[in-house]
Amino acid sequence: MKKARKVGFEVLAVCFTIVAFWVPFYFIFVNSGKDAREASSLNISWPSATHFWENMKAVIEVRDHMLIRAFFNSIVLTLVSIAILIVLAAMAAYVLQRRRDRFTPLMNFLILAGLIIPPAIVPTIWVMDGIGLFKTMLGLILIEVALSFPFAVLLYKGFMAAIPREVDEAAVIDGSNGFRLFFSIILPLLQPVTATVVVVSAVTIFNDFTNPLYFLPGSKNVTVQLTLYNFQSQFATQYNLLFMNILLITIPPLILFLLFNKRIVAGMTAGSVKG
Repeated sequence: MKKARKVGFEVLAVCFTIVAFWVPFYFIFVNSGKDAREASSLNISWPSATHFWENMKAVIEVRDHMLIRAFFNSIVLTLVSIAILIVLAAMAAYVLQRRRDRFTPLMNFLILAGLIIPPAIVPTIWVMDGIGLFKTMLGLILIEVALSFPFAVLLYKGFMAAIPREVDEAAVIDGSNGFRLFFSIILPLLQPVTATVVVVSAVTIFNDFTNPLYFLPGSKNVTVQLTLYNFQSQFATQYNLLFMNILLITIPPLILFLLFNKRIVAGMTAGSVKG
C-alpha cells in the first residue's frame, strides 16, 4: 500500500511538472515557428508552415542586432557578478561561522533581513546617482551582488559548519596567514556549494528583468530580458517574433540548469548534516 501510494505521488509530481513547465515551453516553441497571422491565434497547434529560421533571423537583426549586444551585456553582468559574489559571500560566511562574539547574532540577523526586506528602488537610484554609479554596468553589478549576497552567505555558512576547525589550526601552524588559509585551503573545499551558488545566481541574474530596467536604462545597455520590448507595443504585438525572442533567451539558462541540477541539490544539502 505504501509503495503504491509512493508511486502515485511520483506520477502526480511528474504530471504537475509537465503541466507547469513543459506545456508553456511547448507553447512558446510552436508559436515561435509560426508566421504573424498564425501566432496571433495563440494556440498550441503545430504551424502549417514552419518559419523558425526566418523568425530567428528577424529577431537577431532587429534594431541593428540589439539581441547580440544584449547577450554580451548579460554575459558580462552575470560573470562579473558571480565572481564578486563568490569571493565576498564565502569570506563573509567563513568569518560568521568561525568567529563567535557579541556581534555575531546581529550579523546573522542582518543577513536574514536581506532575504526578507524588499529593495527600495527610488532611494537606491538616488544613492547610485549621488556616487556616479547610476546607468553604469558597475552599478548594476553591485546591485545584483547585493541582492544575491544573503542567500549565498547562508548556503556557504551551512556548508562551512561541516569543515573541521582543525583544518584552520593546521594551516596556521604551517605558517599560513588569513588570506592564504582562505584562498588556498578553505575556498577549494567549498566547490560543491560554490557550484550551487554559481548556477542558481547565474540563472537569476541572467534572467533579471526589473533591475536592468530601473538601474541600467538605455538602448546601449540593454540586457536580454529587455529585448522583449522590441516586439510588443501599445497597439500591436508580433507574437511569432516575441516567442522566438523568448525561446532564444531561455535556452542558455535552461541548458545550464539541466546540466548542473544534481550539483544544485548536492550543494544545498551538503551542509545540512552538521549545523
